[in-house]
Amino acid sequence: MEKDLIDSCMESEWGKLVHKFICYETKADQEKLFVYMRQILFGLQDFLNEHLGVTEAIDLKKLALSYTDTIISEKPEKKLTEVISEIINEVAPHAVNVSSPYFVGHMTAAIPSFMILLKALVAALNQNVVKLETSKVVSVIERQITAKIHRLIYKFDEDFYNKNVQSVDTSLGCFTEGGTSANITALWVARNMAFGPYDDFEGIEREGLFEAYRSYGKKRAVVLVSQRGHYSLGKAGGVLGIGNENIIKVASDCDGTILIEDLKEKIREFSGDSETRIIAVVGVAGTTETGHIDPISEMAAICKENNIHFHVDAAWGGPTLTSEKYAHFLDGIDLADSVTIDGHKQFYMPMTCGMVFFKNPRAMDAIAYHANYIIRKGSVDLGIKSLSGSKESNSLILHGAFELLGKKGYGMLIDHGIELAAEFAEEIRKRENFQLVTSPKLNILTYRYCPTRIKQKLLSKTGEERKKIQDKLNNINIIIQRTQREQGKSFVSRTALKRKEDSEEIVVLRAVLMNPLTNIEILKEVLDEQESIFRDFCNELI
Repeated sequence: MEKDLIDSCMESEWGKLVHKFICYETKADQEKLFVYMRQILFGLQDFLNEHLGVTEAIDLKKLALSYTDTIISEKPEKKLTEVISEIINEVAPHAVNVSSPYFVGHMTAAIPSFMILLKALVAALNQNVVKLETSKVVSVIERQITAKIHRLIYKFDEDFYNKNVQSVDTSLGCFTEGGTSANITALWVARNMAFGPYDDFEGIEREGLFEAYRSYGKKRAVVLVSQRGHYSLGKAGGVLGIGNENIIKVASDCDGTILIEDLKEKIREFSGDSETRIIAVVGVAGTTETGHIDPISEMAAICKENNIHFHVDAAWGGPTLTSEKYAHFLDGIDLADSVTIDGHKQFYMPMTCGMVFFKNPRAMDAIAYHANYIIRKGSVDLGIKSLSGSKESNSLILHGAFELLGKKGYGMLIDHGIELAAEFAEEIRKRENFQLVTSPKLNILTYRYCPTRIKQKLLSKTGEERKKIQDKLNNINIIIQRTQREQGKSFVSRTALKRKEDSEEIVVLRAVLMNPLTNIEILKEVLDEQESIFRDFCNELI
């Protein structure tokens, strides 16, 4: 009797669980959820503006104290409507409204409203595209989208793409979780090709780094990259076993563009060392701090001459190829052996999506893996040549975006950002209390608050006196950036750069202009607010 009662209770709990698994609790609850979802899906900007500020003054320690419970509740405590309501009313107000046109500080901004619908559909389908048996046509679409962007970069002829777009033998690239994993994949391929099978040595991927060095008579392997290259490249050094100290920084000028002469010198230095192997040289198309582009064509020619893998990190700048006006900024990218592009940056996709592309459709053979239960030899599974063991079908989102916006639509978004950055730079030059530090090449620029009377002092001071003035300016700009963030209306980021005329790095304000809703009038307000903050909080510092 007691056992029957327990079984009955368990069946009841199981029934509730299954019901919760497949549908929402009640019709009334569904109606509440529809209200929330309608706001998010069809009134996204209004929803974000209502529930999120741009930023806010948050005591992070106090905020963290609200999330210290580490015990998973034994039984369900809330309905879905309550969970959603809690996220909207308690979590969202402390998140950041990256969609605001006043949020111009980072490489994260508004996404088109249709992306929310596409993301929801992708979640509902829940396809794992590393395996054909869990994705079918979605894997086929991913190959197609990969080929479309590959064609945007490399511009091979029709026969090439007809042969490779759905080939089971070749790979034009792959989708990844982000730019970091895309860069790691590119350098993984480069490493394996640099230490491939040789006499009795079966290759670095099979026998490891120690045997690779022994077989090739080397003691180290290096990657050369601009000193303004993304920090993910250092991670790649650790992951690939060569050590992040062997990600060698090449000097750059004050705007972050690599210095060709220093690159040549370092190649001569390492090529002349019989115990060192250069795995790759990395060029950057859109540096994180200033948005500048390395001289890609020159770098490609140098790498070809020295038989070195040339990778271009175009995580930021890659989508510039969609612009009829500005695609030429990336001239020479078709000479790269591999290219990284981020979907969640200037393809305006939801977090997170990266992509890596290879000029040689057989290059990814160097990282091919097989297993008995999936990705068997001879299969067409995308996971054979990918770092990922499971992967969301982000390619389906980009497929939809291309259908909705087209190349022209994306090009117009790129044009807007580049031209707005130029207009903003001109506005900064007009204001006597500001100083433009790096002019924009794409849609990122840096500047600082520098009152006229301090500018005059800087012209006449040297050495320790000049350093003291720069320290004051650094402190002023830190206060302006932090106060503006805490006031919650607008946001720019800050970084530190070293110019030729300075002995040390200076603090600069950084604007990233990718939101199509941002315009010059909004940017004037951002500058006005910074001037007001100086008058209220910093005037006494000078």
